[in-house]
Amino acid sequence: MKKQIFKKNHELSLILYLFLISYCNAQTLNIDSKEKDYQVQFTIDNKPYIKSPQEGLWSIATKWQNDWPSSWKHAKPESLKQYGEWHVLRGKISFPEGDWHLQDAYRQESGRIKCIRRFEWKGNETLDSITLAIRWKVSAENTKAFLPGILYYGNPSGESNLYKGDKTGPRKVPVYHGKPGEKAIFEEHRFPLPFASLEWKNNINYYGAALHSIPSPVPGGKQNDQWWSLGVEAYKKKSELVLFSGPIAYNNTLSTAKAKQSEDMKYTNTFIEVKPGTVIEKTFYLEAYQIENEGSGFQQPLYTSIEIFKPFYSEDLPRVDDILDAKYRFTKSRYMENENYVGFNMFPSYNPFTSDRDEITPQIVLGWAGQSEAPAYALQVLNSRFKDNKILEMVQKSLDHITTSPLDHNGFKVIYNTKERKWHGTDPVSQGQAMNSIALAIKSGRKNKDINTSKWELFLKKASDIHSNRILMQNWDPINSSEAFYISPLLMAKELFNEEKYERAALKITDYYGKRHLDMKEPYWGGTLDANCEDKEGAWGAFQGFLAAYEYTGRKKYLKWAKHAGDVTLSYTVVWDIPLPAGRLANHNFKTRGWTVVSPQNQHLDVYGVLITPSIYKLGTFIGNESLKRLAKVMYRSCGQMIDPYGSQGEQMTQTNFAQHGDTSNVYNLRGGYSEQWTVYWITAHFLHAAAQFEEMGVNLESN
Repeated sequence: MKKQIFKKNHELSLILYLFLISYCNAQTLNIDSKEKDYQVQFTIDNKPYIKSPQEGLWSIATKWQNDWPSSWKHAKPESLKQYGEWHVLRGKISFPEGDWHLQDAYRQESGRIKCIRRFEWKGNETLDSITLAIRWKVSAENTKAFLPGILYYGNPSGESNLYKGDKTGPRKVPVYHGKPGEKAIFEEHRFPLPFASLEWKNNINYYGAALHSIPSPVPGGKQNDQWWSLGVEAYKKKSELVLFSGPIAYNNTLSTAKAKQSEDMKYTNTFIEVKPGTVIEKTFYLEAYQIENEGSGFQQPLYTSIEIFKPFYSEDLPRVDDILDAKYRFTKSRYMENENYVGFNMFPSYNPFTSDRDEITPQIVLGWAGQSEAPAYALQVLNSRFKDNKILEMVQKSLDHITTSPLDHNGFKVIYNTKERKWHGTDPVSQGQAMNSIALAIKSGRKNKDINTSKWELFLKKASDIHSNRILMQNWDPINSSEAFYISPLLMAKELFNEEKYERAALKITDYYGKRHLDMKEPYWGGTLDANCEDKEGAWGAFQGFLAAYEYTGRKKYLKWAKHAGDVTLSYTVVWDIPLPAGRLANHNFKTRGWTVVSPQNQHLDVYGVLITPSIYKLGTFIGNESLKRLAKVMYRSCGQMIDPYGSQGEQMTQTNFAQHGDTSNVYNLRGGYSEQWTVYWITAHFLHAAAQFEEMGVNLESN
């Protein structure tokens, strides 16, 4: 039901109602006037949870002191008129130098409220040290904040793991508890999906609210490449969703950017200069909603953001054939074979972190960053595409060597040092991912008379026995989300070997992580090995596992869980093209849509999301969401950007004020950089692995 109704009565000169429906609960934005004292409110179940601040709808700071805007002036609307579907509020703020003319124009748009806010300076002098603000008060206590790619219900895991015994810990990840005085406000170009949302409980029901922004640089910025900032602030018994014309803050530190992997950098004096006649407009959206379960308040604005930006255009993205030809060519360049070992080298031929380009010892690394086992599956499926009679030989020999990794009560080793000729090192992420690819290789190999899977099957069965026995013990207590990567391969092992305990172990893991993470008191985390905090890989492990459990059992609860973990994974995906300053990325007209942020600690973009695309497509099929299917295709093709003539591609694209490599001395020059030297093999393997899955699903990645 969508209606627009206007009323008059003895108390209210004019009321605007815009009805929105979600979970069968009316959500109403109303603008009322009592003696022309207008108040903008967003009500849920007839309770005004979102309001314009009591001091005024519009706020402008006139000074900059102690790294933050000060001397605020506020104004309330003086008139309300209707122009077609638009409902326009107007007012002004008087300065000694002249007047600010202010306007908000509201319109209902697809279940949300769109607003265009206009600031027009009609004074005769140029103003300095100005900050513009867009503020919406949420009248609720104990709110939980969700900022995509940045802040996941406060980042409790990042805080607990990085703070203990480490004074720099709080700077490594943003942390937010919702206590009075806390701020979590970040540059818009840091957001993969540009919205800030809050979730809270009132009596027995849970609610959510979100402020969406159409990101943009701000005119007259004191700093070069200065953008609007977006986030949340906490007060006593309330919070605010905010947009500012530049100021940022996190972890109780004002004007500070999360600029490096393990530390921050000062990012101050982000006010603006306003010349006479300047008009500044900002478009944003508001939505509020009741939610079904704790920990699900981020899901509605996630899909709203996808709908707002519609990141589905693919005509300017690389062709799939070109991507795969380049990745196969690069795969062959990493292939190593001699009398002692056979496999795909994880590393480039030199160390990018030293000036003398020291040689790196070639290593065959399973899972995570090496993915040396992945071609054994992918190249079997894609064999006919490449028409290379050496493919099956590479597949057979490389995976035969991998099965020489020794097994013990912890599983198998994942790193083969070619100089020492020894296997060493292990972790759950790498083992689970390797087992998954090996299981897929066995399934494909059983259909191919030219492939002998006997060694592979013996290895996978031993590994599955070890991990199933361990997981089924009463004292099994995983540290983080990493062991979710065992769900999918154990279920495939059950199908391959008909061993009942593999199923029991896989579903035990599934139920355990569902109970542990769905309420987001502890968000998915621990899927990467260089960031001990919330991350997309941790969410991906659960997403892959829950989806596999649903496909295996047909139980609807697992599909619901898969959507939750999948939505968390998607929250790291960029849905808009972030304009970039002069630099390596701008040189290539780089499009950011479809790329993924790594984690709240590592804030650059990488191509990891390409691996996830078949599961996103599959989820879209299961829940009947065409947008997810289209987005999956864009993600795959977009991640094919920056491939050089050799088939190589770097890992880190710096879309925001964050960098791990290169000159990191100046926070204002970090955006737009590119680390092309660190070309670990997963960057290639994931493209082949995902393409093989799409091939088996019968999906044409070129179609839109």
